[in-house]
Amino acid sequence: MTPKRSSFSWYLDRLAPPEGLLLLILSVIVGATTGLASVFFVELIFGIQDFFYGNVVSFIPGIGKWIYVIVPVIGGLLVGPLILFAQEAKGHGVPEVMQALVLRGGRIRPRVAAAKITASALCIGTGGSAGREGPIIQVGAALGSALGQVLHLSDERIRNLVACGAAAGIAATFNAPIAGVAFAIEVLMCGLQMRAFGNVVIAAVSAAVVSRTIIGDKFAFQVPAYHINSSYEMVLYLILGLTAALVGIMFIKMLDFSENLFDDWKMPQLVKPSIGGLLLGLLGLVYMNLPNLTFPAGSGAHGGGLDTPIPHMYGAGFPFIEAAIQNNAAVWILVVLIFLKPLATSFTLGSGNSGGVFAPSLFIGAMLGGAMGHLFSNLFPSIVTNPGAFALVGMAALFSATARAPLTAMLIVFEMSNDYFMILPLMVAGVTASYFSQWLHPESIYTIKLAKRGVRFFEGRDMDIMQGVKVSEVMRSKPVTIHKDASFSEVMALFQETNLLGFPVLADNNKLWGIITLQDIHREQSKENFSSKGLKVSDIAVEEAITIFPDEPIWLAIQKMSPRDLARLPVVSRDGSNSLCGIISRSDILRAYDVGLVRKQRGHIVEHQVELRKAKENGYVDFVLKEEDSCNNARLKDLDLPETINMVSIKRGGQMIIPRGDTTLNPGDVITVYGKLKDIEKIKDLLNSCVLKAQ
Repeated sequence: MTPKRSSFSWYLDRLAPPEGLLLLILSVIVGATTGLASVFFVELIFGIQDFFYGNVVSFIPGIGKWIYVIVPVIGGLLVGPLILFAQEAKGHGVPEVMQALVLRGGRIRPRVAAAKITASALCIGTGGSAGREGPIIQVGAALGSALGQVLHLSDERIRNLVACGAAAGIAATFNAPIAGVAFAIEVLMCGLQMRAFGNVVIAAVSAAVVSRTIIGDKFAFQVPAYHINSSYEMVLYLILGLTAALVGIMFIKMLDFSENLFDDWKMPQLVKPSIGGLLLGLLGLVYMNLPNLTFPAGSGAHGGGLDTPIPHMYGAGFPFIEAAIQNNAAVWILVVLIFLKPLATSFTLGSGNSGGVFAPSLFIGAMLGGAMGHLFSNLFPSIVTNPGAFALVGMAALFSATARAPLTAMLIVFEMSNDYFMILPLMVAGVTASYFSQWLHPESIYTIKLAKRGVRFFEGRDMDIMQGVKVSEVMRSKPVTIHKDASFSEVMALFQETNLLGFPVLADNNKLWGIITLQDIHREQSKENFSSKGLKVSDIAVEEAITIFPDEPIWLAIQKMSPRDLARLPVVSRDGSNSLCGIISRSDILRAYDVGLVRKQRGHIVEHQVELRKAKENGYVDFVLKEEDSCNNARLKDLDLPETINMVSIKRGGQMIIPRGDTTLNPGDVITVYGKLKDIEKIKDLLNSCVLKAQ
């Protein structure tokens, strides 16, 4: 049955606007809508804070410091039902966006936006130790995804709109449009794609304009004019980056341990957030009974105007971050909060409450930087005169260590503080923390949650999917080749005839000798006194090329290609004869990803289905049609397939096609076939031999 199309989608089909113009308009819509959602979200948080830490205290004057326990528990009780309404709203949200981008073509349920914004406002407003950037990223991504789905856009366009929504969320929440773009490119999209870049920028700008129009153009922190006194100070910032990596890994492991503990706890999900709120409340109660606590102006629930202070580790903690940056915080409080803030965030998010980890990372980094700044100031008073500068740099270093996004960290701290003079320390500490933490702990705070689900990313793709597809399934078994003794004119003619950029070089008896590329030809021609007379392929080609076996996984091919950015690998037999079996290129690897994705999606469906048949007599097989397969361009109704075989689906260009009689098979199609297990090995041969019905 053909799905019903919306009226907007119908008009788009009729008008057929240019792709660039359409995505530009949609980017503005997503950015502006996310900007409005961000403003509403922030005001909702402040309103909830005002009510619980202002009105409730005045209504019940005898409640005293127990308010710090009761309010987080109430917040957890209110969040619990919302999490059941949309499970994606649980936790900090960014991993769910990443998973949707990679595995579901960017498709996010629209209800996630409403559930996330409400649950996170309740959590943060009642004191939950979490940030507001993760929720608004997920909300913006959900808005972009919903718009793309309503208009029936392709997977690529929907992913682009999801990235636009995420960038708009950062831009509007922190008044940092450049950092929003960097986050979308560096964390979500895992690389710069020029076609997507412009739309992400427009969305971030639109969100920032809307946010500034409503709440004003102001920076998150008021930062003194810091500067570098001595070049030796850069060494101290390098030490800060190394230390931030260790503290960042501590934060990642604490949060992961807490999530595992609550997930394994045999208790209804409905009440887990309230238990996390209780643990947070007890921690806050103990903290508020410590002697000589200081609360800078604006550290009340709403950021000023309220007389009731809240524990420094509650909420996003921006007022105390500013105190640390301005060197107005006691050193012992900074040291204590380095450990209490990760613990508070682990109680909050590990139990299933809703919020982000961006702001807690900045908070921990500011505490660490501030404490180390005071230490360095005492050790090297002639070099370090402003300990607060280390608090500013520590924010970027800690976020770089947890998220592995040094560019985003550097830009967001720069935009939030408007202090360009500290850009060099931000770069040094951020990059150092990112690389050192990645060396010690391969998973970031965003990917560790997905790794537990069996989803591992490399350049925006799930690498576990690549483990299940072999090279033999997607390689080209009949590649264009040339003999090593062929002349220069012969190889040039072959390049012109095939329009290929490279192909294997053979010796006698189909033995692989090496590989030759167009780049090798150009390098030879650029030599002085170049002459093609008597020149052979063996004089130009690369001998003993990097190879791969047909029974190895695609992931291994990617590993071998990456260090030297190779575009193709010859496939040789494993028997040691070095016989050429085929060749695999980057385009073949992309098709392999589609094969693995189909298998993984079907596996998830089967896992959740009731087993109706006990007999394991039927099964599936997936494969890619290659250019040399004879059934290309044939119609399904013309194929002489056995009755025991049924073609289930065809994935083509990111779209899933239900095969019909008039469906034509094209090179690169990922075909899923269902049939008897005894015939399963014959299915691919039957299709590739393209036995047509008698006409």
